[in-house]
Amino acid sequence: MNRSLADFIAPKESGLADYIGTFAVTVGHGVEEFAKSFEESNDDYNAIMAKALGDRLAEAFAECLHHRVRREWGYGRDENLTNDELIHEKYRGIRPAAGYPACPDHTEKQLLWELLEVEKHTGIKLTESCAMWPASSVSGLYFAHPEARYFAVGRIGEDQVADYAGRKGMDKGVAERWLAPNLDYDPA
Repeated sequence: MNRSLADFIAPKESGLADYIGTFAVTVGHGVEEFAKSFEESNDDYNAIMAKALGDRLAEAFAECLHHRVRREWGYGRDENLTNDELIHEKYRGIRPAAGYPACPDHTEKQLLWELLEVEKHTGIKLTESCAMWPASSVSGLYFAHPEARYFAVGRIGEDQVADYAGRKGMDKGVAERWLAPNLDYDPA
């Protein structure tokens, strides 16, 4: 079966009211400086722990917002999940992110940054490789569909890349660069 994130949102033509949420969160402002203070003292362990804690807090912030979305949108209003159920994502909906298996093209973050004015509101910047800075940041989409599940985009054929690049208004070679790990052919 070939899946797409589009499978989890009603098409405009259906007449159904459906929504996709977007988010970008950070706890990273100051984390690098904090970690650097340990590095300057040759305390690599605490430097690593400071960065890891920042990353975990950003992920927890994203999960907290997802919980809020599920309640406010009404599809998780009656949730009463244990920590284990939360960890194993036993709730309805998903929050995939650009650059991850279900959406391997990191450039999709650029649209999210534009829509949400992420840099203006949060200070999170995208590097030229579309990495988020500060590092302890998380962004993505919220899908409420009851059958929404995480999946990985498989190998992508040259015809699929050409179609994708055309719909995105992107040069095929540029699309190949961003999708290189998923290509089912050698673009050289």
